Parts: sequence; C-alpha cells; structure tokens
Amino acid sequence: MSAGADRTDAWRSEAVLGNYAERPFHAPPEATRIWSYCDKLSYAPGETVQVSVCTNAKNYDVEVIRDGLKPVTVFARSGLAGKWRDTPDDCSINGCGWPVSFEIPVAPDWPSAGYILRTRAGGDVHEHFFIVRPPDGENRHGRLLLIAATATWTAYNDWGGSNHYQGYCGPNGDRFSPVLSTLRPLARGFVSLPPDAPRAVLLDDPPINAEPRYPHMEWAYANGYSKKYMSSGWASFERHFVTWAEAEGYALDIISQTDLHDRPELIEGYACIALVGHDEYWSWEMRDAIDAYVERGGHIARFAGNFMWQIRLTDEGRTQTCYKYIARDEDPFMKTGPRERVTESWEAPEIGRPGAASFGLNATHGLYASWSGCSPRGAKGFPVYRPEHWAFANTGLYYGDILGGSSRIFGYEVDGLPYEIRGGLPYVADPSLAPDGIQILALGLAATIEEGSTIHPGRSFLGIEDGEYVASVLTGRKDAEAIEATKRGCGMIVNFQKGSGEVFHAGSSDWIVGLTRKDEIVAQVTRNVLNRYLGRT
Repeated sequence: MSAGADRTDAWRSEAVLGNYAERPFHAPPEATRIWSYCDKLSYAPGETVQVSVCTNAKNYDVEVIRDGLKPVTVFARSGLAGKWRDTPDDCSINGCGWPVSFEIPVAPDWPSAGYILRTRAGGDVHEHFFIVRPPDGENRHGRLLLIAATATWTAYNDWGGSNHYQGYCGPNGDRFSPVLSTLRPLARGFVSLPPDAPRAVLLDDPPINAEPRYPHMEWAYANGYSKKYMSSGWASFERHFVTWAEAEGYALDIISQTDLHDRPELIEGYACIALVGHDEYWSWEMRDAIDAYVERGGHIARFAGNFMWQIRLTDEGRTQTCYKYIARDEDPFMKTGPRERVTESWEAPEIGRPGAASFGLNATHGLYASWSGCSPRGAKGFPVYRPEHWAFANTGLYYGDILGGSSRIFGYEVDGLPYEIRGGLPYVADPSLAPDGIQILALGLAATIEEGSTIHPGRSFLGIEDGEYVASVLTGRKDAEAIEATKRGCGMIVNFQKGSGEVFHAGSSDWIVGLTRKDEIVAQVTRNVLNRYLGRT
C-alpha cells in the first residue's frame, strides 16, 4: 500500500470515527467567526426571543427567515456591535453562558412555522433556529400539527464537542455526555444544507467485495459540516416534510417536543398530528400526552424511524438527560427511583413501557438499513405485503412491490417488531408486544450491527455497542449467543386503532426523502394517510 493510500485511509478513519465537532476558542481566532443561540426552542406570538452572540467582528448583521416552500424574511438588523465571549469547556453540558446580545419581538401576525436566525460577520455565517407555535384560541379545524423532533436535535447537536454520541466526558475525557444543554449554537448543517449534501441511505450499490463507506460523513469532514448533520435537524428531516405539505395545500402548524412535554394542551383540537424523520428521543410526559390524545380520538401519522430512548427534561426544557447504554450503572434514578424514569430504551425491564404501545413499532426490533454494513445493497424501499390496505389506494401497488425503492426511503434507521410469515403474509410473532388489531402492511430487513467479510475492526462505524445493548434489553444478556438471537431486525409500515383514535406508522427515518425526490407513490400514500385523518376523504 502506498503512502498516499495510507493518508487516504487515515483521513477516512478520522471522518468516520473521529470527533471533529466545532468547539469554542478560548481566545479570538484570526479568521472572523460568529455563533448565536436563542433562550428557548419555541415561542408564542407576542413573546420575545432573546439571542446571545459571540463574534470577534466589530459589527454583525442579523435576519430572521420564516422557512418553508417560500421563505420570507420577517426581521432584519445591520451593524450590531460584536463582542467576543468566553465559553466554558463544558458548554455542551451546562450551556455557553453568554449574555443576551439583542431581542426579537415575535409579532402577533407571525404564523406558526420554523424560523431561521441567521447572523453574519464578514465572510462567516451562523444559523440557529426557533419555532413559533400556534396562538391560543386558534381555530384548528382542518389544520395539521407537526411536532418537530427537537429532543433528537439536542441529542445529536455536537457544537461544543459533546452530544449523546461522542464527547469529552467521562473519566478519560473521551465519552459522550448524558446531560446536554440547549443554550448553545446549533452545529453547521442542522438548519440548512446544500441540495447535494449526501444522506446516509446509499444512492448506489457498493461494488463487489467493497468495504463499507460513509459518504455523508466523508462529505461533512471535507466541507466543514457537523458529522451529525444528516442524523438530525430541521434541514435533513422536518423541512422536507414542511415544503412538501405546503406545496400540497395543507394548513400546517408546528410545535417542539418541549411544548408537548410542558404544554400538552397545545395538541387539543387537531384531528391529525404528524411526526417525521429521525424521532428517537421522548420523555414520559410526551408519551402520556400522545397516548391520551389518541385514546380520545386523535390520529397520528408517523413517517419516522428509531423510537428508542426515554429522556428527562429539566430547566424548562433547556437541559436534556439520557444515560443510554450506561443508564443501569450511572443514571441516579436506578438508585433513587422512580425506576420507570431511567433514561434508556423504552423496552428495558426497569421502564416497562415498550415503544410499540404508543406507535406500534420500536427501534430495538429495527435499527439500521440501506447504509454502512447493514444491507447496503438492500431494497432501499418497503416490500409491500398488503397492497389492498386503504393507505395504498390509488397507487397501483402490487404484492411484492418495493414502495419507495427508487427514492431510497427505507433507512437509515427503522422501527420494527418480531414477526412471522404465514401464507406469505407477516403477522406479529408475539401479540403481547404490539397493540391489538395491528396490521403489518410492508416489511424490510435491518440489523443492529455491521457484519460481513468486508468489515474490519477499527474501520467500521457502528461496532458492536448497539448489538450488545439491544441483546441485553431483549434477553438480559449480551454474550455472543444473545447477540446472534437479536441482531436481525426489520422496518415496517403498520396501522392500528387505539381507543377512539388511530395510528399509521411508516417506520423509517428517510420516508420524507421520497416526497422531495418526487416519488409519486410515496406522495400518494402520504396524502391518503393525511387526508383520511384530517377528514378530507
């Protein structure tokens, strides 16, 4: 192997395995830099957005854009005085602590939507984001409510160096942080992206005997974006759905998950709630609100994947806690209780509230598909088993067709259930794990680990950690036999009734890409679900 090949491999290894998150400087850098953040995730009309800015420029400009199909600038100021702010090393955990630099009044006529806060100094630009929630007393008849997966945004945001995946925590300073603050900037790529930014789900099949590649991480490393830009954020997920829905003529409101946690009354009056993209982290209170909503007649259209972790929110939602894999050893609630609030997988025995009870599917029986060493040459769409279902009306789908294969909607993380095939149709293998009457409409394969002859230790991204953890949750063990018994998962589309309400769940994080890639069959299924739940058919 040549020296050039050695350098290429080292570069690729750093792009995939390294922690190259944006970190604040202890002294102003030579180049002009600017960052900003808001004091909350969402605001009501009439409230005030408090913005904190750190820059080494003498002056900077700011604008606020209501984002969507037709972005509109709603606020702009220029020539604001810049100031450099000291930033603590633990800013990912405890916040940056910067003082308020300026305020933005949320006008009464600003509609519920997602808003980009763009600050500019010299040649540097930073983008943050906030939500304007619907006003009290709004007539919600016929309106669709989108709950943005803001807890997942927080979990993946690596600005400052630490998130729920990698970081500078633990005894050796090399571990993820179980505690994260929202009082810090969003990493580059969470708010907007160029249209050619790669996704995790592969567009092309790897050649014969190819070692797994991770184009999105390599692109991020080469272009100065967050390693996690494709894993979470407005730009990679919710925005795709919002622009499509607006083009289709749906009247849309948006709230954050913190709103659902603290203000569950906000969802009252909506006939349908949409959940989209990568929606991995939920609190007990969020689930309570959604379960009660469905029981009394609400409808959930969940076009999302990876329903996995319980979190706790404190400080009005500004601090998020999730111990994940180390919860049984380090989450203080394991000792003090209540144990059902321990921050790990919903399927863990100490929690005893399987994710499928709310949404029909869960991540411990699903996980990775269509990228890395997890079915990289797979269908990349949902194999259809029950094409006669109402969700597939006016699509022309047949038994065995691949829904969304050309647009690559299956992956990168998916939700499933244990299943068995009888007479060529899938059924839940253990009915106690799923709601009564659930129907499996489509089903594809997934895995918890990268495995195969081209996987080399220290060069693949996923490793064995997920496989060990899922095995420990489902079997109580994480030895080789337990991993072998649990490493094969799936992704499903399911539908079921619950109480007076109903849930449709297309359990894949990348369903929304089928909408922006103009896959008409994916779009028609989405319309069928929304129109039925909104009473438009």
